[in-house]
Amino acid sequence: MDRQQILDLYDWKPGVCFRHPSRGEVCTTVVGVIHPQAAGEREVRGCKDCVIAIEDMRREAAARSGSDYEPGHLGECPG
Repeated sequence: MDRQQILDLYDWKPGVCFRHPSRGEVCTTVVGVIHPQAAGEREVRGCKDCVIAIEDMRREAAARSGSDYEPGHLGECPG
C-alpha cells in the first residue's frame, strides 16, 4: 500500500499531535488511548507523518517476527 492508501484507512479530524504539539491543531487520528489516574480515558492523537512512521515500525516488526501486517489498526484495542 502507498502512503495515501494507508492514511485513507483512518478517520481524521483537527487535533494536536502527541509528537508535534508545537504545530498546533492539524489533521490527526487516534493512535492510542491512555488512562491517567486522575483523568479517566484520554485519546492520543497523531498527525499524518506520525501515523506513517508508526505503521512503518509495525510493518518492520511484523516482517522480523514473521507475522502478518495489516495497516489501519492504530488506536484499536487489541484482541
